[in-house]
Amino acid sequence: MFFCFVFGMISIFISIYLEGIPEQLGFKENDSSITNTILNSFLFIALIEESCKYFFLRIFAYPRKAFKEPYDGITYAVMISLGFATVENIHYVLQGGVEMAFVRMFTAVPAHATFGVIMGYFTGLAKFHQRQKSYLFIGIIAATLLHGTYDFFTILQIMPGLYIGAIISLIIGIILSFQAIRIHRKAPKI
Repeated sequence: MFFCFVFGMISIFISIYLEGIPEQLGFKENDSSITNTILNSFLFIALIEESCKYFFLRIFAYPRKAFKEPYDGITYAVMISLGFATVENIHYVLQGGVEMAFVRMFTAVPAHATFGVIMGYFTGLAKFHQRQKSYLFIGIIAATLLHGTYDFFTILQIMPGLYIGAIISLIIGIILSFQAIRIHRKAPKI
C-alpha cells in the first residue's frame, strides 16, 4: 500500500512532463474555445494523468501475489490516485493558498479517489477474468472519461455556473464508485 501511494506521488511528475509536450508542439492551453477545452481536458490532462497512474498500477500492483481478489484492484488504484492527488494538491495550495486548499479538499481529492475506484474496479475484473485486455482498456477509458468530464467543467470559463457540471460529474463518480465497491465486496473470494 505504501509503495502504491509513493508511486502515485511519482506519477504526477511524469504526467507534468508529458502534459508539457502539447504546449511545446504548439497547443495553446490558454485558448478557451470549446474544442481546445475538450482536447485539454480529455487528452492532455485526463488521459495523461490516468495513464501515468495506470502504468504503476499495471506494472507494480497487478502482478503481485498480494493482488488476490478483484477488490484489491480498487484498493491499489485508490492508493496510487491519492498519492497523485497529495502532490498535486500541495502544488495547487502553494499557488492558491488556504481558499484553494478548502475547495480542492472537497472536490479534487474525492475526484481522484473516484477515478481510482473506477480504474481499479475494472483492473480487478481483468486480473480474474478471461477478457483481461478488454477490462484493462475499459478501466483506463472509464477513468479518463470521468476525469475529463470533471476537468472540462472546471476549465471551461465561458459562462458563470458551469462549475456545477464538475460537481455533478463528481457526484456521478462517487455513485459509480460506491456501486463498484459494493459489487466487488459481494463477489466470492477467489
